[in-house]
Amino acid sequence: MTVELSPEQIRETKIYREWGLTDEEYLKIKDEILGGRLPNFTETGMYAVMWSEHCCYKNSKPVLRKFPTTGPQVLMGPGEGAGVVDIGDGQAVVFKAESHNHPSYVEPYEGAATGSGGIIRDIFSMGARPIAILDSLRFGQIDNAHTRHIVDQVVAGIAGYGNCIGIPTVGGEVAFDESYTGNPLVNVLCVGLIDQKDIQKGQAKGVGNSVFYVGAKTGRDGIHGASFASKEFGSGSETQRSAVQVGDPFMEKLLLEACIEVIQKHGDILVGIQDMGAAGLVSSTSEMASKAGSGLRLNLDDVPQREIGMIPYEMMLSESQERMVLCVKKGHEQEIVDLFKKYDLDAVNIGKVTNDGYYTLYHKGQLVAHVPVDSLAEDAPVYYREAKVPARIARFADEAKYMPVISDATKIFKKLLAQPTIASKRSIYETYDSRVMTNTVVAPGSDAAVLRVRGTKKALAMTTDCNARYLYLDPEKGGAIAVAEAARNIVASGGKPLAITDCLNFGNPEKPEQFWELTTAADGISRACLALDTPVISGNVSLYNETNGSAILPTPMIGMVGLIEDTDHITTQDFKVAGDVIYLIGTTDDDFAGSELQKMLTGEISGTIDFDLDAEKRNQDLVLTAIKSGLVQSAHDLSEGGLAIALAESAFAGNLGMAVKFDGTDAQLFSETQGRFILSISADKTADFEKLAADSSVIFDRIGEVTDSAVLNINDISVSSDDALAIYENALPELMK
Repeated sequence: MTVELSPEQIRETKIYREWGLTDEEYLKIKDEILGGRLPNFTETGMYAVMWSEHCCYKNSKPVLRKFPTTGPQVLMGPGEGAGVVDIGDGQAVVFKAESHNHPSYVEPYEGAATGSGGIIRDIFSMGARPIAILDSLRFGQIDNAHTRHIVDQVVAGIAGYGNCIGIPTVGGEVAFDESYTGNPLVNVLCVGLIDQKDIQKGQAKGVGNSVFYVGAKTGRDGIHGASFASKEFGSGSETQRSAVQVGDPFMEKLLLEACIEVIQKHGDILVGIQDMGAAGLVSSTSEMASKAGSGLRLNLDDVPQREIGMIPYEMMLSESQERMVLCVKKGHEQEIVDLFKKYDLDAVNIGKVTNDGYYTLYHKGQLVAHVPVDSLAEDAPVYYREAKVPARIARFADEAKYMPVISDATKIFKKLLAQPTIASKRSIYETYDSRVMTNTVVAPGSDAAVLRVRGTKKALAMTTDCNARYLYLDPEKGGAIAVAEAARNIVASGGKPLAITDCLNFGNPEKPEQFWELTTAADGISRACLALDTPVISGNVSLYNETNGSAILPTPMIGMVGLIEDTDHITTQDFKVAGDVIYLIGTTDDDFAGSELQKMLTGEISGTIDFDLDAEKRNQDLVLTAIKSGLVQSAHDLSEGGLAIALAESAFAGNLGMAVKFDGTDAQLFSETQGRFILSISADKTADFEKLAADSSVIFDRIGEVTDSAVLNINDISVSSDDALAIYENALPELMK
């Protein structure tokens, strides 16, 4: 049980520092906001969580303003539980990504599970039914026993929550690097579908309207979780288990169905709805009031509690899972109580909307907090941090271009297939139920997941992407590449990219070099979003990803959703039949900086990278047009490992072979030049395709054909499909033993 200090003891002990407030911030609260009054224990705790980076983005707001957030397809951008994009016919897709990094190191299973639960609630708080989960995971080197334990438990946590709640986990990515050893990244993307008439906002307005607490009871788990996520790890951080929540997917399922029923059948009495996520009850309620320009008066005696003797501080800061806040029109309270009772869930009227602009809390008849609501939700300090170019950037620019010498291309090819970041992730994604709800058309294993939109000919393609090595070498170009590669995945699946969400995973922004990485990456992301017409509609910032002063690689994960206008356009990466002609779209240069080949051969990454965004856009437009014209049998984007790896991945599913003659060096078989695709085209359609490509001013090469020999013949490489597939599929399970 938390020991409550007096306002004077708080000032003298400076306990607020442990909660993440600086001396200057404490004085701002005392002198500027409260007019000289010392904040009490509950008030100080509320400001500490609400002014944490995780909740208020005080270090990243100036960076986030760089992002393009509007477009004719955007129905709702950043600022609500999730972004909403028009897909026609009165329907919309709702999506957002969140991070649960620090909790997933301390308690990998619960950290990953509750990360899934939280992002699901963000989606149905908008009125949408969640239809898919994707994850983006980063771990340390897999030869580390503790890393293997974290991988095992994180995967189990994502599977345990998603499989139990009945939402398919349909895609994602996994990468390994030593920088994540003490700070893994667990980013989760959730996608939902909604009729536009049902779109909700998180607002509490209308004087006298009721504020309802619905869902699970409040416990002492997750207290100061937002503050915990807003500071560096150090020795002893792994013991901070009280900051990690515990999830219950079965209760989440009940809560989901109850909230969807309120929205669809009682929408006339629902004023607003919001998830109790980071910072729990205080964040959800204060944000709802602040957005509406109102105030709130809450009675904490009515908050459902599962533990004895909880004090206001604990109730307000708890991040217990499976809880929501509803604002309901006055006089209709019983409807809400009765509805949630059907689902065996608490639905309790804990307060009223006021017009005084204050956030006022009572407990046992006593006033325990009285602060301006905007001071919690909107008026947190904003810091414009110093940015300094890291010394490594100049060092990379001065280096001679890395040019690998390949004496045995077959040996290199086999070794690359077994690299953890390239090797098959089947052993991970088969843990997940990717088919539940029976909408999944393309399951994990291709460029993007695809789900049908029932009752229409439409489908949605979705993916997550980021190559942090490129960002380490050049954050601006690397940020642009992250967006472009996500778009490439969508296009290769037959979809038009619509918009992105992001998880900006970086180190300590108070360090000038780390802040430079963040702000420079945002420049690249913005540039690519503008070029590809994919505005940023939602997202999450996760800073302070450092352990004992050592930061992760800059990792701005990009989640993207695209619209496939006709299910006949759905395309996968797998070669279909022998005799199809293989084309390489785009030029191949000596691009080895940051590549899997460089890392494998030298043990490190260095150098400078190139990226032609105009060529990227032309290539994507050609591929999508060719797919929609019915010319393409298969499409696959080129990423880690380059051409040879992409060709192998396309051959595996059908146990097919190929005869490829690539007009480049052996090393260029593994180059990672951006903007490229492999297409397979039926022999009788090659003339039409080549005319379309030539008219599009796109560089393309006819490099070979699909065979039924089950042998991969790529220049001097000759490996049976079975042998290559065995290396590819068995590498990760063997490393996990």
